[in-house]
Amino acid sequence: MSTDAIVLLKQDHQEIRRVFRQFQQAGENATKRKGDLVDSMIELLTVHTYIENEVMYPRVRELLPDLEDDVLESYEEHHVADLLVVELAGLSPDHERFDAKTTVLIENVTHHMDEEEQDWFPKVRQGLGRKALQEIGADLIEARAKAPTRPSQPSALKKTVDAVIS
Repeated sequence: MSTDAIVLLKQDHQEIRRVFRQFQQAGENATKRKGDLVDSMIELLTVHTYIENEVMYPRVRELLPDLEDDVLESYEEHHVADLLVVELAGLSPDHERFDAKTTVLIENVTHHMDEEEQDWFPKVRQGLGRKALQEIGADLIEARAKAPTRPSQPSALKKTVDAVIS
């Protein structure tokens, strides 16, 4: 298994996209299935945004100051996703806005992942090189082991509160 930070984050993106597709293909009356898929999304996104916010973004910001604007934009995109995740975590799958809110989450997160993969990751790979990306990847793996899986967990709660009041 690779410890390259970009490889690890792209693997997360693939898994998130897979769950997004399953939701989009579930059908109009698949309320239980959609609820289960949104639970999976919430867990995947909570872990993923945590490890990016705690490890990847601070390290890139420190090592590649020219990418600070990109990092700040990514924090804001996570902020929007965090708000939607918190709202979805408290919403019943049969609520009239459940599908619409999930669709907005999917659209926003897909845009964010596309931007990272097409624009940001190549800049990071070029600027940091293999050794630094492997070190950051090892830190991502370590952070994942302690990452929250729900927005209501204490380590995610601070991030959620920050997202709401920022």
